[in-house]
Amino acid sequence: MKFNEKVQQTREYLLSRINQCPSIGLVLGSGLGILADEIENSITISYDEIPHFPVSTVTGHKGRIVIGDLKGKHVIAMQGRFHYYEGHSLEAVTYPIRVMKALGVKQIIVTNAAGGINPAFKPGDLMIIQDHINLTSQNPLIGPNEEEFGERFPDMSEAYSKKLSALTKEVAVKEKIKVVEGVYTGVLGPSYETPAEIKFLGIIGASAVGMSTVPEVIVARHCGLEVLGISCISNMAAGISEQSLTHDEVMETTEKIKAQFLQLVKEVIAEM
Repeated sequence: MKFNEKVQQTREYLLSRINQCPSIGLVLGSGLGILADEIENSITISYDEIPHFPVSTVTGHKGRIVIGDLKGKHVIAMQGRFHYYEGHSLEAVTYPIRVMKALGVKQIIVTNAAGGINPAFKPGDLMIIQDHINLTSQNPLIGPNEEEFGERFPDMSEAYSKKLSALTKEVAVKEKIKVVEGVYTGVLGPSYETPAEIKFLGIIGASAVGMSTVPEVIVARHCGLEVLGISCISNMAAGISEQSLTHDEVMETTEKIKAQFLQLVKEVIAEM
Protein backbone atom coordinates (compact mmCIF):
# COMPACT_ATOMS: atom_id res chain seq x y z
CA MET A 1 0.00 0.00 0.00
CA LYS A 2 1.29 3.47 -0.89
CA PHE A 3 2.19 5.80 1.97
CA ASN A 4 -0.46 8.36 1.03
CA GLU A 5 -3.11 5.64 0.98
CA LYS A 6 -2.15 4.65 4.53
CA VAL A 7 -2.46 8.26 5.69
CA GLN A 8 -5.88 8.53 4.06
CA GLN A 9 -7.05 5.32 5.74
CA THR A 10 -5.97 6.65 9.11
CA ARG A 11 -7.61 9.98 8.37
CA GLU A 12 -10.90 8.35 7.40
CA TYR A 13 -10.89 6.26 10.58
CA LEU A 14 -10.33 9.30 12.79
CA LEU A 15 -12.96 11.32 10.92
CA SER A 16 -15.44 8.54 11.65
CA ARG A 17 -14.80 9.09 15.37
CA ILE A 18 -14.87 12.90 15.56
CA ASN A 19 -17.34 15.68 14.77
CA GLN A 20 -14.91 18.46 13.89
CA CYS A 21 -11.45 18.64 12.36
CA PRO A 22 -8.72 20.04 14.62
CA SER A 23 -6.63 23.06 13.67
CA ILE A 24 -3.87 22.72 16.29
CA GLY A 25 -1.79 19.63 17.01
CA LEU A 26 0.04 18.86 20.25
CA VAL A 27 2.90 16.39 20.65
CA LEU A 28 3.37 15.83 24.39
CA GLY A 29 6.67 14.45 25.65
CA SER A 30 7.75 12.54 28.75
CA GLY A 31 5.70 13.56 31.78
CA LEU A 32 3.91 16.31 29.84
CA GLY A 33 0.90 14.33 28.64
CA ILE A 34 -1.16 15.78 31.47
CA LEU A 35 -2.06 18.69 29.16
CA ALA A 36 -4.31 16.33 27.20
CA ASP A 37 -6.33 15.75 30.38
CA GLU A 38 -7.37 19.43 30.19
CA ILE A 39 -9.10 18.95 26.83
CA GLU A 40 -12.89 19.31 27.02
CA ASN A 41 -15.60 17.46 25.06
CA SER A 42 -12.85 15.00 24.30
CA ILE A 43 -12.66 11.74 22.39
CA THR A 44 -9.79 9.45 23.41
CA ILE A 45 -8.44 6.81 21.04
CA SER A 46 -5.65 4.38 21.91
CA TYR A 47 -2.86 4.13 19.38
CA ASP A 48 -3.46 0.41 18.98
CA GLU A 49 -6.98 1.16 17.69
CA ILE A 50 -5.77 3.46 14.91
CA PRO A 51 -4.90 1.95 11.52
CA HIS A 52 -1.16 2.09 10.71
CA PHE A 53 -0.23 3.74 14.03
CA PRO A 54 2.73 2.36 16.00
CA VAL A 55 2.54 1.98 19.79
CA SER A 56 4.59 3.93 22.34
CA THR A 57 6.62 1.88 24.83
CA VAL A 58 8.21 4.57 27.04
CA THR A 59 7.24 5.24 30.66
CA GLY A 60 5.39 8.56 30.91
CA HIS A 61 3.79 8.17 27.49
CA LYS A 62 0.17 6.98 27.74
CA GLY A 63 -0.06 6.05 24.08
CA ARG A 64 -3.31 7.62 22.93
CA ILE A 65 -4.76 10.49 20.95
CA VAL A 66 -7.12 12.99 22.57
CA ILE A 67 -9.25 15.23 20.34
CA GLY A 68 -11.47 18.02 21.64
CA ASP A 69 -11.60 21.64 22.78
CA LEU A 70 -8.91 23.58 24.61
CA LYS A 71 -9.15 27.32 25.31
CA GLY A 72 -11.63 27.81 22.49
CA LYS A 73 -9.61 25.88 19.88
CA HIS A 74 -10.20 22.40 18.48
CA VAL A 75 -7.05 20.38 19.06
CA ILE A 76 -5.58 16.93 18.60
CA ALA A 77 -3.05 15.82 21.21
CA MET A 78 -0.64 12.91 21.25
CA GLN A 79 -0.29 11.67 24.82
CA GLY A 80 3.07 10.12 24.15
CA ARG A 81 5.21 10.03 21.06
CA PHE A 82 7.29 7.46 19.21
CA HIS A 83 11.08 7.35 19.20
CA TYR A 84 13.59 5.93 16.76
CA TYR A 85 15.38 4.23 19.66
CA GLU A 86 12.28 2.13 20.35
CA GLY A 87 12.91 0.38 17.04
CA HIS A 88 10.37 2.35 15.02
CA SER A 89 11.28 3.60 11.57
CA LEU A 90 11.40 7.37 11.14
CA GLU A 91 8.38 7.00 8.87
CA ALA A 92 6.50 5.56 11.84
CA VAL A 93 7.91 8.13 14.28
CA THR A 94 6.63 11.00 12.14
CA TYR A 95 3.49 9.33 10.81
CA PRO A 96 1.15 11.17 13.23
CA ILE A 97 2.38 14.51 11.90
CA ARG A 98 1.33 13.50 8.38
CA VAL A 99 -2.05 12.44 9.74
CA MET A 100 -2.50 15.75 11.57
CA LYS A 101 -1.82 17.59 8.31
CA ALA A 102 -4.35 15.40 6.50
CA LEU A 103 -6.95 16.22 9.18
CA GLY A 104 -6.52 19.96 8.63
CA VAL A 105 -4.04 20.90 11.36
CA LYS A 106 -2.12 24.09 10.51
CA GLN A 107 -0.02 24.64 13.64
CA ILE A 108 1.64 22.23 16.04
CA ILE A 109 3.21 22.54 19.46
CA VAL A 110 5.94 19.98 20.10
CA THR A 111 7.10 19.46 23.67
CA ASN A 112 9.80 17.36 25.25
CA ALA A 113 11.85 16.78 28.36
CA ALA A 114 15.49 17.69 27.72
CA GLY A 115 18.83 17.79 29.46
CA GLY A 116 20.19 21.26 30.08
CA ILE A 117 23.57 22.17 28.61
CA ASN A 118 23.53 25.95 29.05
CA PRO A 119 24.99 26.41 32.56
CA ALA A 120 22.56 29.28 33.17
CA PHE A 121 19.65 26.83 33.00
CA LYS A 122 18.31 24.84 35.92
CA PRO A 123 15.96 21.84 36.17
CA GLY A 124 12.36 22.97 35.79
CA ASP A 125 13.08 25.76 33.30
CA LEU A 126 10.80 25.96 30.25
CA MET A 127 12.83 26.58 27.11
CA ILE A 128 11.34 28.00 23.93
CA ILE A 129 13.16 26.21 21.11
CA GLN A 130 14.69 28.77 18.74
CA ASP A 131 16.32 26.22 16.44
CA HIS A 132 17.66 22.69 16.45
CA ILE A 133 20.76 20.71 15.56
CA ASN A 134 20.14 17.27 14.09
CA LEU A 135 22.86 14.91 15.35
CA THR A 136 20.93 11.71 14.72
CA SER A 137 22.59 11.13 11.32
CA GLN A 138 19.06 10.37 10.15
CA ASN A 139 16.39 12.29 8.28
CA PRO A 140 12.74 11.23 7.96
CA LEU A 141 12.59 12.56 4.39
CA ILE A 142 15.15 10.08 3.05
CA GLY A 143 13.62 8.00 0.27
CA PRO A 144 11.05 8.90 -2.39
CA ASN A 145 9.55 12.32 -1.74
CA GLU A 146 5.88 12.36 -0.75
CA GLU A 147 4.86 15.05 -3.25
CA GLU A 148 1.34 15.24 -1.80
CA PHE A 149 2.82 16.72 1.37
CA GLY A 150 5.74 18.88 0.29
CA GLU A 151 8.66 19.57 -2.00
CA ARG A 152 11.86 17.53 -2.19
CA PHE A 153 14.11 20.06 -0.43
CA PRO A 154 12.16 21.89 2.28
CA ASP A 155 13.58 25.12 3.70
CA MET A 156 14.52 24.80 7.39
CA SER A 157 15.71 28.38 7.92
CA GLU A 158 12.71 28.96 10.22
CA ALA A 159 12.02 25.49 11.57
CA TYR A 160 10.39 27.03 14.65
CA SER A 161 7.98 29.87 14.03
CA LYS A 162 9.35 33.23 15.14
CA LYS A 163 5.79 34.49 15.41
CA LEU A 164 4.71 31.69 17.76
CA SER A 165 7.92 32.00 19.79
CA ALA A 166 7.31 35.74 20.23
CA LEU A 167 3.72 35.05 21.23
CA THR A 168 4.90 32.53 23.84
CA LYS A 169 7.31 35.06 25.34
CA GLU A 170 4.50 37.64 25.54
CA VAL A 171 2.22 35.14 27.27
CA ALA A 172 4.99 34.16 29.69
CA VAL A 173 5.49 37.79 30.71
CA LYS A 174 1.75 38.30 31.16
CA GLU A 175 1.35 35.11 33.20
CA LYS A 176 4.60 35.72 35.16
CA ILE A 177 6.13 32.44 34.02
CA LYS A 178 9.88 32.25 33.61
CA VAL A 179 10.98 31.03 30.18
CA VAL A 180 14.39 30.69 28.60
CA GLU A 181 15.34 30.31 24.95
CA GLY A 182 17.82 28.07 23.24
CA VAL A 183 18.88 25.54 20.64
CA TYR A 184 17.68 21.94 21.03
CA THR A 185 19.97 19.16 19.85
CA GLY A 186 18.42 15.86 18.83
CA VAL A 187 20.42 12.66 19.38
CA LEU A 188 19.46 9.02 18.89
CA GLY A 189 19.63 7.63 22.44
CA PRO A 190 18.55 5.66 24.35
CA SER A 191 21.75 6.03 26.42
CA TYR A 192 22.33 9.40 28.00
CA GLU A 193 25.29 11.38 26.68
CA THR A 194 28.81 11.23 28.10
CA PRO A 195 30.39 14.33 29.68
CA ALA A 196 32.68 14.63 26.65
CA GLU A 197 29.70 14.58 24.30
CA ILE A 198 27.95 17.28 26.34
CA LYS A 199 31.10 19.43 26.25
CA PHE A 200 31.14 19.03 22.46
CA LEU A 201 27.45 19.94 22.18
CA GLY A 202 28.01 23.08 24.20
CA ILE A 203 30.89 24.10 21.93
CA ILE A 204 28.73 23.77 18.79
CA GLY A 205 25.92 25.89 20.25
CA ALA A 206 23.48 23.48 21.90
CA SER A 207 21.46 24.70 24.87
CA ALA A 208 19.67 21.42 25.59
CA VAL A 209 19.69 17.83 24.35
CA GLY A 210 17.06 15.16 23.89
CA MET A 211 16.05 12.07 21.93
CA SER A 212 12.96 13.28 20.06
CA THR A 213 11.32 16.27 18.33
CA VAL A 214 13.76 16.83 15.45
CA PRO A 215 12.24 14.23 13.07
CA GLU A 216 8.72 15.47 13.80
CA VAL A 217 9.68 19.08 13.17
CA ILE A 218 11.39 18.24 9.88
CA VAL A 219 8.25 16.48 8.66
CA ALA A 220 6.01 19.25 9.99
CA ARG A 221 7.95 21.85 8.03
CA HIS A 222 8.00 19.61 4.96
CA CYS A 223 4.22 19.64 4.91
CA GLY A 224 3.87 23.33 5.73
CA LEU A 225 2.91 23.28 9.40
CA GLU A 226 3.85 26.17 11.67
CA VAL A 227 5.80 24.89 14.69
CA LEU A 228 6.23 25.98 18.29
CA GLY A 229 8.71 23.97 20.36
CA ILE A 230 8.95 23.93 24.16
CA SER A 231 11.43 21.89 26.20
CA CYS A 232 11.13 21.21 29.91
CA ILE A 233 14.69 21.19 31.25
CA SER A 234 14.29 18.07 33.35
CA ASN A 235 17.91 17.72 34.47
CA MET A 236 21.34 19.14 33.81
CA ALA A 237 23.29 16.99 31.37
CA ALA A 238 26.26 14.76 32.14
CA GLY A 239 29.38 16.60 33.30
CA ILE A 240 27.29 19.62 34.30
CA SER A 241 25.27 17.73 36.90
CA GLU A 242 27.08 15.81 39.65
CA GLN A 243 24.18 13.39 39.87
CA SER A 244 23.60 10.19 37.93
CA LEU A 245 20.98 10.62 35.19
CA THR A 246 17.76 8.60 35.36
CA HIS A 247 14.38 8.66 33.65
CA ASP A 248 12.78 8.84 37.10
CA GLU A 249 14.49 12.21 37.60
CA VAL A 250 12.98 13.39 34.32
CA MET A 251 9.50 12.38 35.47
CA GLU A 252 9.96 14.01 38.90
CA THR A 253 10.96 17.35 37.37
CA THR A 254 8.11 17.41 34.86
CA GLU A 255 5.71 16.68 37.73
CA LYS A 256 7.02 19.73 39.64
CA ILE A 257 6.76 22.07 36.65
CA LYS A 258 3.41 20.83 35.33
CA ALA A 259 1.31 23.73 36.67
CA GLN A 260 3.41 26.36 34.90
CA PHE A 261 3.68 24.23 31.77
CA LEU A 262 -0.09 23.79 31.61
CA GLN A 263 -0.73 27.48 32.19
CA LEU A 264 1.77 28.59 29.56
CA VAL A 265 0.67 26.26 26.79
CA LYS A 266 -3.04 26.76 27.41
CA GLU A 267 -2.74 30.55 27.28
CA VAL A 268 -0.61 30.34 24.13
CA ILE A 269 -3.28 28.17 22.50
CA ALA A 270 -5.92 30.72 23.46
CA GLU A 271 -3.95 33.38 21.54
CA MET A 272 -3.08 31.24 18.47
